[in-house]
Amino acid sequence: MNISIPGLSPSQRELLDRYLPAVLALVVAWLVARGLKKLFWNAFGLYWAFQALHVSRAFW
Repeated sequence: MNISIPGLSPSQRELLDRYLPAVLALVVAWLVARGLKKLFWNAFGLYWAFQALHVSRAFW
């Protein structure tokens, strides 16, 4: 990554180059996990909602 960021010392640039990809990967993994969690709970809620509306349960 050869982008010049003014105001950073060489040691700060080295630190940024070293850890920024890992931090970005962790953030992306966290967002994907959060999305999967929300997707699971939405599907679970819809399953239970439609199970309650099932035709055979209306006559019990």
